[in-house]
Amino acid sequence: MLDHLWAGMILAGILWAAFHGRLSDVTLGMLDGAADAVSLGVTMLGVLSFWSGILKIGERSGLVDWLAGKMGPVLRFLFPRLDPEHPAMRHIAVNMIANMLGLGSAATPAGLAGFKELEKAEEERRKKEDASTVQEDARLGPVRRERVDGKEMRGKRSTAVPRGTASNEMCTFLILNISSLQLIPVNIIAYRSQYGSADPAAIVGPAILATMASTLVAVVFCKIMDRGRRI
Repeated sequence: MLDHLWAGMILAGILWAAFHGRLSDVTLGMLDGAADAVSLGVTMLGVLSFWSGILKIGERSGLVDWLAGKMGPVLRFLFPRLDPEHPAMRHIAVNMIANMLGLGSAATPAGLAGFKELEKAEEERRKKEDASTVQEDARLGPVRRERVDGKEMRGKRSTAVPRGTASNEMCTFLILNISSLQLIPVNIIAYRSQYGSADPAAIVGPAILATMASTLVAVVFCKIMDRGRRI
């Protein structure tokens, strides 16, 4: 969808310039834009390399694990059905810490690893429910069941989702990653500095307030949807 959108915008710009006899301006604009993109890319590479290095040092020194431990109550509130010792918790914590530092790109590897672990947790739930159903059949014999999510569960709703469906934890993690509370918006500060802002760090206060509001809305939404699914 986005490729069609961008292609349409580029084509519209070229046709407009051709109609008004300003194709030379479009060519110059493309060259200037390409130069700016390379310059910005080099700047962002340096910023991301620095903060990613800091994050890696924090991981090896145990600082990230310490921070992840301090985030335990928050993570248990956000993911109540997930075992606090589950490997996904650490990846989620690292992702959230990286996002708080404004390192969206550095947060991606931890986010992907977290999703893989959440899928493993969901697969474990399916296996436990399948085993529980077999045991009930052997002990109770034929019983009346209700069909839920394509499975038959004896008098209760399945807590696991079908394969190929995102679990509540996955949806919560994704929404929190998008809303992304940022205490230090590194990327935005770098953008403002690159384009000549007199005070690049002036965005810190508004960014904290905006991302606090977005994260609060995200948490409330996730809790409402999670409760609705259980009813």
